Amino acid sequence: MRSIDTGRPSSRLFAGLVLTGAALLASGGGLAQAPDTAAVERGRYLARAGDCVACHTADKGAEMAGGRSLETPFGKLYSTNITPDRETGIGKYSFEQFDRAMRKGVAADGHNLYPAMPYPSYARLTAEDMRALYAYLMQGLAPVRQANKPSDMRWPFNQRWGLSLWNWAFLDATPFTPDAKKDPVWNRGAYLVQGLGHCGACHTPRGLAFQEKAMGDGGPKGRHFLAGETVEHWRALSLRGLWTVEDTTLFLKTGQNRFAAASGNMAEVILHSTQHLKDEDLAAIATYLKALPPGESELPAPAVPRKVVAGTLPEKLYSSRGGLGYVQFCVDCHRQDGSGVPKVFPPLAGNPAVLARDPATLLHIVLTGGRTVTTAAHPRAFAMPGFARLKDAELAEILSFVRASWGSGGAPVSADQVRQMRAALDPKVDTSAFETPRLADMLGSPKAQQLVRGMRLHLETRDLLPQHVGNALNCTSCHLNAGTVADGSPFVGVSAFFPSYAPRAGRVITLEDRINGCFKRSMNGKPLPPDSPDMKAMVAYFDWMKRETRPDDKVPGRGVGKIDRNIQPNPENGRKVYADQCAVCHGKDGEGLRQADGRYVYPPLWGDASFNIGAGMARTYTAAAFVKRNMPIGFHGSFPLGQGGLSDQEAVDVAEYFSHQPRPDFPEKVKDWPKDKKPADARY
Repeated sequence: MRSIDTGRPSSRLFAGLVLTGAALLASGGGLAQAPDTAAVERGRYLARAGDCVACHTADKGAEMAGGRSLETPFGKLYSTNITPDRETGIGKYSFEQFDRAMRKGVAADGHNLYPAMPYPSYARLTAEDMRALYAYLMQGLAPVRQANKPSDMRWPFNQRWGLSLWNWAFLDATPFTPDAKKDPVWNRGAYLVQGLGHCGACHTPRGLAFQEKAMGDGGPKGRHFLAGETVEHWRALSLRGLWTVEDTTLFLKTGQNRFAAASGNMAEVILHSTQHLKDEDLAAIATYLKALPPGESELPAPAVPRKVVAGTLPEKLYSSRGGLGYVQFCVDCHRQDGSGVPKVFPPLAGNPAVLARDPATLLHIVLTGGRTVTTAAHPRAFAMPGFARLKDAELAEILSFVRASWGSGGAPVSADQVRQMRAALDPKVDTSAFETPRLADMLGSPKAQQLVRGMRLHLETRDLLPQHVGNALNCTSCHLNAGTVADGSPFVGVSAFFPSYAPRAGRVITLEDRINGCFKRSMNGKPLPPDSPDMKAMVAYFDWMKRETRPDDKVPGRGVGKIDRNIQPNPENGRKVYADQCAVCHGKDGEGLRQADGRYVYPPLWGDASFNIGAGMARTYTAAAFVKRNMPIGFHGSFPLGQGGLSDQEAVDVAEYFSHQPRPDFPEKVKDWPKDKKPADARY
């Protein structure tokens, strides 16, 4: 087990069964007798509980054959081959030699292992479990002949004799002893957490000698044990009573719960280890963690406790630069109230990464992005793009807003903190030509109040104009991030092209006409009076988005792009694509996704609450072009929504499927295309 937000081979904590150095040679060893099937299978389970594969398998390498690079503050280590190969692996290890390596960090030839291998934790194993693990490694794995890479540690850390002093000072090789005052569930959880799980390797603060502080303050009974540590620029949070037993069990099984989703390399831990553990073992782990008394405080203690009420909007959501930055770049996934989308995108309200005193995890993930873990319960992974394209000050504003809104008074994030993290991580920066306007800049305009109103009318159309919206859509349903996303029908420069001739109307139309066309078609509603304050606010927002655009300019990213109309749609394949990629957000039967209070999160794609047949999205190739570049969101790591990713054929197929499902009629259809040729994919 590792961090809620991190946890893979760590430069600070060194997790995994890393038997470091050259080939581990020894005399004797091996198992000549017939395999003990029961012991091998038990050992296989234990190896998963210890997540051995994480450190001992290089990227695209053979399982357990080593070679994974482990960066440390003192140099570089490489995990070793622990397959039963007799020349390059541990095939010559006797059980006694294996046991000594696991409990005392001493290899078969007598050299000391670096505590990159958490042998102080593995020393807690029972003799029976140690023998089962040995049986699996020797008899359950295929031998792989792969030489080990030498370590590259700086002087004096390359002098292994010093590790004997480290062991003398910090190693307690005593196996786990059950606490007679506790029940079997607690004891099982303690055994897994303290031993194979080696949770302390990431979650326990380190001392000057780089030892887990719990080694010197009473071990697992000390105040430092699992109290949180910053690891590879992620915050491995305190595990002491963090969540309920049910919430922790669910997180370890699925990678998600009502507070968070696994981020950083913790996703690997769940992928390779905890999701495969028995439910009773996960419950035991959770029971033990919940029972731990408070240690060093991980979470800030605000001067004035602030209760976060689900469904309420932060006070400065629309009146601060950080709030408007959040609206533009975060709302589509994490929602205005920070509630997220259950089983899809994690909430920010109550999220321990937001609550933590150290904002390392927030800084890391906004700069580099992340991806949810693929588990049996949640086979569809969702990605969060990195936002390194945003300036340090912008990210600081957004994260400070998030912490002020849902972090129980957490300290603001400074631009200097962002700069330092950026320098440490060196994240990739999106270099597309489209420059997204910053909604936060509206606050510097003399018309700021009107502009923010216009933006909100696009973002919350249904709630703010209920008399004019006849379905469950908002303008932003098609014009992503309030009209700021390239190829997502952005508003950038649009007002410069009006008045203009519209073939569907057969005449020159104004921007107000175009807006009302959307109200009547896409939102199946009623037009706004052209001279009304709300129409003027919407037009003002468009005009602000125009910037320096002239009528004859070409705006990169305008519209939704094109798609080859020679592609023949296959609606049956479209049905499959919809089920695999779209249903999670838009519903199995196109009904949309609602919050617990009934409000829509994502709109329906067909039925009475969807767009009518007069909308552009009711046409196969228009819808296909939009889908190609904008759906699904969270599919990969591209800025700003991870949007798009289907092939052209898949986009055409799924567009044909959902656009031709039942939807409202459009009575004014008889007036369309009075002079010009009607598109072949029009629904009427």
